[in-house]
Amino acid sequence: MRRQKSFENEGGVLYVVGTPIGNLSDLSDRAREVLAGVNVVACEDTRHTRKLLSHLGLSVPTISYHEHNRFSRLSGLMERLLRGERIAMVSDAGMPGISDPGEELIREAVEQDIPVIPVPGPSAALSAVVASGLSPQPFLFIGFLPRNSRDRTAELTRWKETPATLIFYEAPHRILAMLKDVARVLGDRRAAVARELTKKHEEWLRGTVTECIHRLEEEKPRGEFTVVVEKALLEQTGKEDRPASWWRALTIQEHVDWHIRRGKSKKEAVKAVAGERSVPKREVYNEYHRDRRT
Repeated sequence: MRRQKSFENEGGVLYVVGTPIGNLSDLSDRAREVLAGVNVVACEDTRHTRKLLSHLGLSVPTISYHEHNRFSRLSGLMERLLRGERIAMVSDAGMPGISDPGEELIREAVEQDIPVIPVPGPSAALSAVVASGLSPQPFLFIGFLPRNSRDRTAELTRWKETPATLIFYEAPHRILAMLKDVARVLGDRRAAVARELTKKHEEWLRGTVTECIHRLEEEKPRGEFTVVVEKALLEQTGKEDRPASWWRALTIQEHVDWHIRRGKSKKEAVKAVAGERSVPKREVYNEYHRDRRT
């Protein structure tokens, strides 16, 4: 067990600083004060961060710390912290470590008893979920899904029955394919699709996933997207809570097999599926075995 007294330390400190996701006015006075007082700013893109520092009237040294060099930079940054330097870590936008580099440096600093102090700032995920019109509690931040459809489908299936609002990030050239997989795997749930949050061209689409897809097909998607998808709705089954109509994306064969994998006999599984779909057991039995034959 480690105990950190954040503001009773005279040695090295790692500040995790949130930076604007678009509107520079969102940077807090505290964040500016911290950036002004550190020895160096570790950042994804030194050019991008120098623009921010210049906007603030600061000339603090910067060092690159990004996806491709985060392991090679780790030892050097830790040596500086252990020598008593104060380092601010920033990403290009938002909070470091959230779909951006930072996790490894934070973990190593904690292991070495270097204070890690968060300086809260803008977050696309939190901004999107609170303005989505969907229930924000509980929510699950997933971030970027895999690039190819097969892996994306597997990841979505993993969260399919989760009774929490889901939050994703996506790039403009993948947003349509991603949403189509969401509709296919999770069902046509309510969703909010936000782009360019806090920027001049901020835009929201609120409706079903399919409605959002149709709107995005009308013109080429632009900007970075944050997608909020309605939680799986629960129904009481007597023995367990399960998402209502969670099975809609499954075939009858897949639905029956789902119950079999959870310990039911074939007969019990057929009965359960018939009850959940409100269809006769004979219909489920025949369809299940027809699928098996084909």
